[in-house]
Amino acid sequence: MKLRPLTHLKQLEAESIHIIREVVAEFERPVMMYSVGKDSSVMVRLALKAFHPGSLPFPLLHVDTGSKFREMYEFRDKFAESIGEKLIVHKHAQAGEINPFDHGTQKCCAVLKTEALLNALSAGAFDAAFGGARREEEKSRAKERIYSFRDSAGQWDPKNQRPELWNLYNGRVNKGESIRVFPLSNWTELDIWQYIYLEKIPVVPMYFAREREMVVRDNQLISQDGPMPLRKGEKLEKVMCRFRSLGCYPCTGAIRSEADTVPRIVEEMMTARISERSTRVIDHDTEGSMEIKKKEGYF
Repeated sequence: MKLRPLTHLKQLEAESIHIIREVVAEFERPVMMYSVGKDSSVMVRLALKAFHPGSLPFPLLHVDTGSKFREMYEFRDKFAESIGEKLIVHKHAQAGEINPFDHGTQKCCAVLKTEALLNALSAGAFDAAFGGARREEEKSRAKERIYSFRDSAGQWDPKNQRPELWNLYNGRVNKGESIRVFPLSNWTELDIWQYIYLEKIPVVPMYFAREREMVVRDNQLISQDGPMPLRKGEKLEKVMCRFRSLGCYPCTGAIRSEADTVPRIVEEMMTARISERSTRVIDHDTEGSMEIKKKEGYF
């Protein structure tokens, strides 16, 4: 019998499911990060497929900075309830005290994201953490292995990573060390949206274009979704736009767009020439910003 070749999306799906199952077989306490974004939603769908009809053999973990968009919080709670899986929400003790306006994006991100993440992983004694990062989305993430080794401090050394020949992954770690796992490493943004369309995966409505009140700040379209002082000369204006990447509202820009459905987003992605993370302020606060954050323990 002649077997039909898999489509490229089915190949990516099969690879991701294999990686997720491999981690569960190798590690004692895995956890899956859930950021509420499109990549997380795809990763969770793949995990549900990997262990269907059973439940997930690991919890989901959301690191809450306290500054996510309101629509993200609403979607997170509804999504967790709809799939019936355990969701751990971890918030740093200083979440209400630190903000990017008074303390700068570097300190805010270091405490509320990186430090909070490391605390959450330590508190749960998790030895493997799934993340939805893709090599295609950012230059430092292009250096990542699928199994990204982290030392006992949770830090990443891009020069000290393990080879992954023939899709074989080395999961050996000493006590206190861990692995960050990226099942979507070989997916592109276009692949993600095509898969969302085919699988009918629900995503945060912020991904779809509509008229929103925005302020232009440092060439970014920023939403005043919560407390955010306007600078001198700034004013809110209505803009037809959508978000390609989601994060904290003061540090996440939108793009001007008319794409208000998944098919229209897929069409838009086919001609996109700018990185989806070009709208993330934290990626540009210093030269090599993302790589520095990753070395300190960030995803």
